[in-house]
Amino acid sequence: MPYPLQPAGSHFIDGDYVDDPAGTPIPVIYPATGEQIATVHAATPALVERAIASAARAQAAWAALRPVERGRVLRRAADLIRERNHDLSVLETRDTGKPLSETLVADATSGADALEYFGGLAGTLGGETVPVGGGDFIYTIREPLGVCVGIGAWNYPTQIACWKSAPALVCGNAMVFKPSETTPLAALKVAEILHEAGLPAGVFNVVQGLGEVGGALVSDPRVAKVSLTGSVPTGRRVYAAAAAGMKHVTMELGGKSPLVIFDDADLDSAVSGAIMGNFYSTGQVCSNGTRVFVQRPMKEAFLARLTERLQGAVIGDPLDMATNFGPMTSERQLEIVLGYIQKGVAEGARLVHGGHRLNRPGFWIEPTVFADVTDDMTIAREEIFGPVLSVLDFDTEDEALSRANATEFGLAAGVFTADLARAHRMAAGFQAGTCFINAYNLTPVEGPFGAVKQSGVGRENSRLAVDHYSQMKSVYVGTQPFEAQF
Repeated sequence: MPYPLQPAGSHFIDGDYVDDPAGTPIPVIYPATGEQIATVHAATPALVERAIASAARAQAAWAALRPVERGRVLRRAADLIRERNHDLSVLETRDTGKPLSETLVADATSGADALEYFGGLAGTLGGETVPVGGGDFIYTIREPLGVCVGIGAWNYPTQIACWKSAPALVCGNAMVFKPSETTPLAALKVAEILHEAGLPAGVFNVVQGLGEVGGALVSDPRVAKVSLTGSVPTGRRVYAAAAAGMKHVTMELGGKSPLVIFDDADLDSAVSGAIMGNFYSTGQVCSNGTRVFVQRPMKEAFLARLTERLQGAVIGDPLDMATNFGPMTSERQLEIVLGYIQKGVAEGARLVHGGHRLNRPGFWIEPTVFADVTDDMTIAREEIFGPVLSVLDFDTEDEALSRANATEFGLAAGVFTADLARAHRMAAGFQAGTCFINAYNLTPVEGPFGAVKQSGVGRENSRLAVDHYSQMKSVYVGTQPFEAQF
């Protein structure tokens, strides 16, 4: 049976669903129709306290388990997610509006990959021994941080809940996770499955809410670490609040990433990269390559092939497997995107394709392409977070690299070229944390994902994530009589 859209409770705390109608109601809207499909309530201060207290209480016993025992729980949860992928994907589609053809392969499955990967690392989470001469040595112990807070974004709610919880839990931490108020349903199922897989009550809690709930979590002195996926302005505020308590942080924020296409690139591969980097998830991906620099001799062929390929966008019922382009997740974000399109036209960019809201219920917009975009235009400088692709002309490699890096952001960057020496030069020169050569937006759990500059700090996924959810204790061992100067 499919999961009911109305959850058993708004929150998952201490191993069970709980609710408090005194909390602010949060409507859950199906983006494809605009209809309300469920309601959750924001956590009251009493529920926030209960979530943090249960996490603090449960964390020590969880950390005391053998790491391989913790790993088994995560691997069992990964198996359960894969077994229930269809129902979880339907829930994700109803929560976000993303097509089922996408959520079946990119959301819960990605979360399962993270749980499996970090569960498999559990037995390797040791320290090292360092000889320092005279028989003395230093050994290190990897320890958990304690209670971690995860704050999710609305575009990949299941994936983000798993990407943050998997490394945190395998290191022996507890986590209190707050999903986006726009897409609150999926994280509750992640908590339920983790508990079913054997995670002790209190180790992973989910609380709903808006900014005040997130602020209460971030500022609590029992919290040792904050991991946020969100916008740059939100990240600055959360980072500052965490810094006040000297908390560890991971900030996975937004970007205005460049995708550079040289005229020797395979045309269809380059167009596919631009489509994946701008229109997957209806453009609601933080690493999207929305500044598409096309070398001048290829420009018109690129635009012609791109607009031809966009005819293959099937805009329809997200639960229909034929649909491959869904609505925006919220009406507010749709209005923001339409505002940027108006600015693009007003500032002189050439509208090549799309640009209009569709006349149907829900939050639908056409895939949109601008050409003749210049670096100073608003659509080339600010993150839009919607299906808007900007094509900018360039002539030389040095010019492309300089202009690609001329931004405060530094999340991702990509290059398409047949010249692999040039591809590696570009990757080395990009001021970005995540780079792609002849591909785009592929983020398997084995590779680190993160940013530089204003797009964030820290890394998610890969072994590097373990370092962001643990700390090393250094122990000096003397083996000879110890003497002081006097």
